[in-house]
Amino acid sequence: MADIRKLESELWEAADELRANSKLTSQQYCMPVLGLIFLRYAWGRFKRADEQIEAERAAITGRKPPKQAADYSAKGAMFIPEKARYDYLLNLPDGADIGKAVNEAMASIAAINPSLEGVLPDTYAELGNDLLRSVIRVFNNPALDEEGDDIIGRIYEYFLGKFAPAVASDDGVFFTPKSLVRMIMNVIEPSRGKMLDPACGSGGMFVSASDYVREQGGNPAETMMFYGQEKVDYNAKLCLMNMAVHGMQGNIKSGDDANTFYNDAHALDGKCDFVAANPPFNVDKVKHAKALDAGRLPLGAPKANKKEEVSASGANYLWINYFYSYLKDTGRAGFVMASSATDSNSERAQRRKLVETGHVDAMIYVGNNFFYTKSLPCTLWFFDKGKSEELLDKVLFIDAQRYHTAVSTTLNEWTPWQLKNLSAIVWLYRGETGKYHDLIEAYKDRAAEVAPLFGGDAAEKLLGIDGVEDFAIAHEVMLGAIEAQKDAAKAEVDALPKREQKKRRETLTEVTERMESAAIEIGEAVWLTEKFGEGEYADVAGLCKVAKRAEIRGDQSAEKNSWSLTPGAYVGVPPVEDDGVDFHERMAEIHSELLELQRQSNGLMAVIDHNFQELGL
Repeated sequence: MADIRKLESELWEAADELRANSKLTSQQYCMPVLGLIFLRYAWGRFKRADEQIEAERAAITGRKPPKQAADYSAKGAMFIPEKARYDYLLNLPDGADIGKAVNEAMASIAAINPSLEGVLPDTYAELGNDLLRSVIRVFNNPALDEEGDDIIGRIYEYFLGKFAPAVASDDGVFFTPKSLVRMIMNVIEPSRGKMLDPACGSGGMFVSASDYVREQGGNPAETMMFYGQEKVDYNAKLCLMNMAVHGMQGNIKSGDDANTFYNDAHALDGKCDFVAANPPFNVDKVKHAKALDAGRLPLGAPKANKKEEVSASGANYLWINYFYSYLKDTGRAGFVMASSATDSNSERAQRRKLVETGHVDAMIYVGNNFFYTKSLPCTLWFFDKGKSEELLDKVLFIDAQRYHTAVSTTLNEWTPWQLKNLSAIVWLYRGETGKYHDLIEAYKDRAAEVAPLFGGDAAEKLLGIDGVEDFAIAHEVMLGAIEAQKDAAKAEVDALPKREQKKRRETLTEVTERMESAAIEIGEAVWLTEKFGEGEYADVAGLCKVAKRAEIRGDQSAEKNSWSLTPGAYVGVPPVEDDGVDFHERMAEIHSELLELQRQSNGLMAVIDHNFQELGL
C-alpha cells in the first residue's frame, strides 16, 4: 500500500506538468494521462506473459506454432502490437512526432480489441512533443509491473480526485479496496458462467474474479462471461481498458440506459451465475415510479417519500433486491453495502422475506477505514441460492472489525493471510474441511521457507511443525529470536566506526524487518489454529457465529429488534482477558493518588499566589 501511494504521488507530479504546461481543461487531459498509464501497465503485463509463453515454447521440440493473442489472454495479459509497446514509444528519436505515434499506438490496440473502439484517447498530438515525451518517461515506473491488482482503478480514483472533483464526488461512488473485492471472490468462488456487476466502476470486480479463476487453474477467457452496467461514461471506459489490460473481454454498457435503478441493460434478471458489486450507498434521488416500473423487486417495493422518491435506505434495498433477483437458481452474490442496511427498520419486511428464503449465506462486518477516500464502516453480504439443505436454516455472521492490518492511521486492509483465515471460517461453516487443511499445509510450507532466516532453535521449531499446536510454540520462539537479533544488531553497530554504522544499521534493520514480517505471517496461523484447531467450525465470541433463522427472527413482541442481519448482534464481544488486577483495589489506589495530586496542586497555587502578591501584582 505504501508503494502504491508513492507511485500515485510520482505519477501525479508527471501529470501535473500537463495542467501547468498545456492549455487543455481537466476533462481533456484526464483521459490522455490515464491512457498512458494504461499503455504502461499493459506493457508490463505483456512482458511477463511473453516470458512465460517463451518458457513454455522452449520445451516444445520441432516446429513451434506462432504466438496468438489468445496465448496472452490466457496469461492475463493483452497482446500489444510492436509499435504500441511502451519501450518503442520511449525510444523514439528526438525528431519523431510523439503525439502521432501514441495516437497510432492507441488505434492499433483498438483494432485488435473491438471493445476498446472509441474508448482509448486519441488527442495526444495536442500535448506537444516535449511535454509528452517527458510524461512518457516519468510514467515508465516499474511499480506498474505489479501483478494481479486493479492498479488502474486505484490510480484512476486518485487522479479523478485531483483532475475533476465534480466527476469523483458523485455521492456514494468510490473505489472498492482490493482486499474487500478479494474477500467477495473468496466467498462466491467464481468459476464459470455469467458474472454481472451492475455498478461496475473501473472493473475491479471483474479483474479480481479473473485472477481467482486463474489461481484455481481455469482460464476466465474461456469459462466466464462478464457483464457490467455503469452510468458514468468515464468509469465505463476505464473498465473496458482495465479488462483489456488483463486479457479479458466484457460487455459493458454505460450512460442513462445503464442506470441500474431503472434498467436491466443486459436482460439478465434470473440468469446470472455470479453477481458482485460495490454499489453507491444511500442514494436519495431515485424516482419511485420509475424504479417500480423497472421491476426486479422479489423482496418487495420500497415506499415513496413526499417527493415521490425513494429514501436513501430504500435505495440500498433496491440494490439488495437486484442482486438477489439477478441470480439463477444456483447463483451466488457478494456485495458491499452500508452497514445501516443490516437492521434498517423501514425495510424490515424485505429483510424478513430475504431471510425466510434461506439464501442468505454469510454477513461480514468490516469496520472503518477500509476505503481509500472514505472513512465509513460497511458490511459484505453474501447470497447463495444453491445452498445445501443442511445450511438453508443457517447464516454465518462474522464481525471482522477487530481483525485487520493498519496500513496507516486512516487506512486498514486485510493481508493475503488474513483473507485466507476469514475464508477458512466460511469453508468450515460450509463443511469444506479439505480447504482448511490445505491452508494449514500452506502455513507449514511458509514456516519452512522462513526457517533459514532465523536459524538456531527458531528454525528447528519452524521446520518441526506437525500438529496445529506447534505453530504457537514456534511463533513464541520466533519472537524471542527477533529480540535477540535486535540486541545483537545494536551491539554490532555500536562497535563499528561512525562512518560505517549507517550502512550496517540499514542492512541489519532489513534483516530484522524480514524476520518480523515472517513472524506476523506465522502469527496468523496461530490466530486461526487457536480458534479452529484441526478444522472444526466453532462459534467464537466477538468473531463469528452461525445463527438459525429462528434466532434471526427474534422476539416478535419486540419487533423492532427482529430480522436483523447485523453481525455484532449475534457474535457478541470477545472475552476480556483477566489482567490480574483487582478492580476495587485499583480504583481505591487511583482515588488516593488523585487526592494527593489535588493537594499538591493546591499547594502550588498558594505559592504562585503569594509570589504575585510579593511582586505587587
